[in-house]
Amino acid sequence: MKNYATIADKKKIEDEKTLDERLQAKSIYGQLSITAENYGDKDALSFQLKSGVNDPAETLSWKQLREQVTKTANALKTLGIKEKDVVAYVLPNCTEAIVSFLACSTVGIVCPISPLLSPEQMAGILNEVDAKAVISLKSFAKTDVAQRVDEALSLSKDVKALIEVDLLRYLKPPTSWIASLIRPKLSRSHSAKVIDFEAFISDQNSKELSFKLSVADRIAACFHTGGTTGTPKIAQHSVRGMLYQGWGLLSVIDWDENDSMLCPLPMFHVFAVYPMLMTCVTSGAHIIFPTPQGYRGDGVFENFWKLVERWKVSFFVMVPTAASALMQVDVNADVSSLRYALCGSAPLPKDLFNKFEKATGLQILEGYGMTETTCLISGYPPAGTKKIGSVGIPFPYSDVKILAISDDGKDIQSCKTEEIGEICVNNPGVLVGNTYTDSRKNENLFAFSTHLRTGDLGKLDKDGYLWITGRAKDLIIRGGHNVDPAIIEDALSGHASVALVGAIGQPDLHSGEVPCAYVELVQGAKTDANELLKFVQEKLDNKLALPVHIEILTELPKTAVGKIFKPDLRKRAIVRVLNAEMQSKGIQAEVTEVLEDKVSGLTAIISGEGSSDLKQEVVGGALNQFTVPWRKL
Repeated sequence: MKNYATIADKKKIEDEKTLDERLQAKSIYGQLSITAENYGDKDALSFQLKSGVNDPAETLSWKQLREQVTKTANALKTLGIKEKDVVAYVLPNCTEAIVSFLACSTVGIVCPISPLLSPEQMAGILNEVDAKAVISLKSFAKTDVAQRVDEALSLSKDVKALIEVDLLRYLKPPTSWIASLIRPKLSRSHSAKVIDFEAFISDQNSKELSFKLSVADRIAACFHTGGTTGTPKIAQHSVRGMLYQGWGLLSVIDWDENDSMLCPLPMFHVFAVYPMLMTCVTSGAHIIFPTPQGYRGDGVFENFWKLVERWKVSFFVMVPTAASALMQVDVNADVSSLRYALCGSAPLPKDLFNKFEKATGLQILEGYGMTETTCLISGYPPAGTKKIGSVGIPFPYSDVKILAISDDGKDIQSCKTEEIGEICVNNPGVLVGNTYTDSRKNENLFAFSTHLRTGDLGKLDKDGYLWITGRAKDLIIRGGHNVDPAIIEDALSGHASVALVGAIGQPDLHSGEVPCAYVELVQGAKTDANELLKFVQEKLDNKLALPVHIEILTELPKTAVGKIFKPDLRKRAIVRVLNAEMQSKGIQAEVTEVLEDKVSGLTAIISGEGSSDLKQEVVGGALNQFTVPWRKL
């Protein structure tokens, strides 16, 4: 909708037609087919193995993409894959990753898995979803994905086939010869049948499916959440919810077959798969993936603006950490084709928002979503009132409530305008009562039995704009006073030398926990913790929010999609505080590591190399006043 700006515009869309009247198809393959019929010869997908502006790229038209998906779906059917069977892929970004997502969700249920997970985590996911087949990489230099998948399959129970994608096909002699010679050897530790992807699909019908396509709504995808310890939670997505995500951005942004989207985010993350890929599948726009590692690929940041020029990019997608990195790169190319930068994953600090728009001249459209809601919940209306720090207004057909919910989930009160509470969502992407594959994790997940509890804190303002104020679990509780870490992060982000900030609560004897902050500096910048502490003291009105410790790190720990990974910061703080306490008491013991215990949470592991100081009563005398659990090595 042109000039989409207000809640009234949202309501107008909802009142004009139902969502089902607006969706073009009843299946993912059906939507792909419509687009292939309408825009067959137009570019659909491009992939670069390397990031250089003149490096080779593979491009498929919409007709060619549909043919590849058709062949792959037909091939999977020969393995006996049924509608309720799960096929996982563990792939970096490449043409085969996109084809696999579309084909697996056509024939059965697709389960994208991060190649960065440990073999144990991969196996945990494969076992939980009862995966029948896995699509992954053939052993290749400079990556250990094949090795870790091999180990994961040895720990899985029901995977019958491993279908391998060989990245060698993207290389030309003599590079391909060298890569072939140095390919790491694999000792197969599993019983799954190993199949070459290209050979697997080569003789399949490319024109039509060999099986009857279901048009009934069903579960067609399951995505793991971003947890990096233990087996992540796995959320289920319905066909209708997936199609809704492909339509959602088109309802608020003027986006069509003449546009190009640069997507350096991974294809195991909902942000890349739904608002980016599925929007292109719905609109006929061209999507470009630079390098298998996306933003983490060699030279991507350095070549970013030149890649925009090469592909005449209309939109690109980023997360706050990527925005910060791009601010350290000169805009050294013709970027006049750009219309918007789309940002998600976490709210942009205000200073970074302003810096980015000033440096690039681009309007940033922030959005908010979750794996559990099949991604999009709200987005910044392009023609709306500019409210930096907001994540926009809820998308059409999305109902957002701000609720005050008791610890047991039984007492629920609606919050007033501007009042902070838990963000709860109902939209077509929410599988009510059946969000996670593990039914136990669905308990107490819904308010009023309809609205998914996000665990995020936020508010709605008088214009219906949604503001994220923090994670309920990230709140720093200082002596009974709630401190939102975002307050600290926003304040420190205003310093010219600061690129990124992660604020957490560190253990404290008197207050339970107190704020501390970890900082990553702008490349080449120089400052110290004392200067940053003085700076933040002048910025913060709430003295309870003042960090007691600021530490500068070369790089903050991040998840695969660029979110600051706060559990690692908490571990670092626990080690520092508990060791300092034992040292002050002359105890010859130390915290050697902090582990995630399923029952106790983050737990300090104490070692003393045989010292008598390692006695329970000695260590306990120093540490039992903290809320952090501990145990001896």
